[in-house]
Amino acid sequence: MHPAEEIYCESSSKLKGRTIVMGITGSVAAVECFGAIRELIRHGAKVIPVLTESARDFVTPLSMEYASGNIPVTELTGATEHVSIIGSDADVLLIYPATANTISKIANGIDDTPVTSMATVALGSGLPIAIAPAMHDAMFKNPAVQKNIELLRSWGVTFIGPKKVGPRAKVASKEEVIASVFRLLSKDDLAGKRILVIGGRSEEPIDSMRIITNRSTGLMAVRIADRAMERGADVELWMGGCSVPIPDYMNVRRFDSVSDLISMIDSIDRDIVIVPAALSDFTPAERRSGKISSKEGFDLELEPVPKVLPLLSKRCKYVIGFKAESGLSEDELVKKAKSRMDEYGLYAIVANDIDSAGKTSSSAIIITSDGNSNITGPKDNIADSILDQCSRIA
Repeated sequence: MHPAEEIYCESSSKLKGRTIVMGITGSVAAVECFGAIRELIRHGAKVIPVLTESARDFVTPLSMEYASGNIPVTELTGATEHVSIIGSDADVLLIYPATANTISKIANGIDDTPVTSMATVALGSGLPIAIAPAMHDAMFKNPAVQKNIELLRSWGVTFIGPKKVGPRAKVASKEEVIASVFRLLSKDDLAGKRILVIGGRSEEPIDSMRIITNRSTGLMAVRIADRAMERGADVELWMGGCSVPIPDYMNVRRFDSVSDLISMIDSIDRDIVIVPAALSDFTPAERRSGKISSKEGFDLELEPVPKVLPLLSKRCKYVIGFKAESGLSEDELVKKAKSRMDEYGLYAIVANDIDSAGKTSSSAIIITSDGNSNITGPKDNIADSILDQCSRIA
């Protein structure tokens, strides 16, 4: 068994049956492609590396064969690899990394490397192309390079990154690249929709050190935001306290307390708001400065905080809330959640048991004016079921 087969579909089967042609060009960032190839395989993809001559100064055909399980294309032969691979096998051409030289050649129809020839055929056949630039920032800002990038964008080419770090326009992370491939190959049913996801936990300060909060990892919010992006939505994520990593490619704003979140509501300019956040119902009546001595006992007086969901409903027409309870029968849970949905004027509400908090798999009931749907499984499944409701919004 080839080492690449050992990790096949290890993370998911989202790319199972898909073939990604990865064009690798002569940038030092080419060393990043090894990890990206392996990650694509972990999601089920077949990856065919294509190397320019300059790329081989940084990575070897042997290492790319080890990473992918396929013999890399390093030159075009009588087998017309650019036609046979792009024209029949490929689902996406991903150029990672792409130099200014390669970008400009593709934009001007110059075919003098295996990668540019693959791009020419892909452009002519309508195959999705994603390009991840990597170069010095001054090169990236060169008017000719920018003009070529805009030209390629006008032809439907997707650009991933770059990430500006000091004087460098660094190649996008493998996580952002994988997410972009998912988006290119996913159903595009949320294209044109602008979605805000509010997640994580609020943290109400007792003193400068201590807080009261709710249990929430933020996982559900991240999964909803990620899947919404993959399905074509323009997504913003507002996150309170969380213990899961937030992808670096997401558009994120942070909040601490419920009052912080409320102060942000007037800035919402989204069509749909989804709120899996675990927000506190109470806050200390008085915040003490400094740290209360652990040698002292103290009384803690709490006061209720304003409910956020009604405020969101006044700002946005389509709000999907969450209702977590414990120890209720399904009928009782649905009744309580539906009452909350009607009281706050929500588009839908997701009811679940608090025992599911932080778990990768759980069950939930999605309640709308049209009826209820029971969903069980990984949080990606629940996220997709929630987003299916969003796709029905005109």
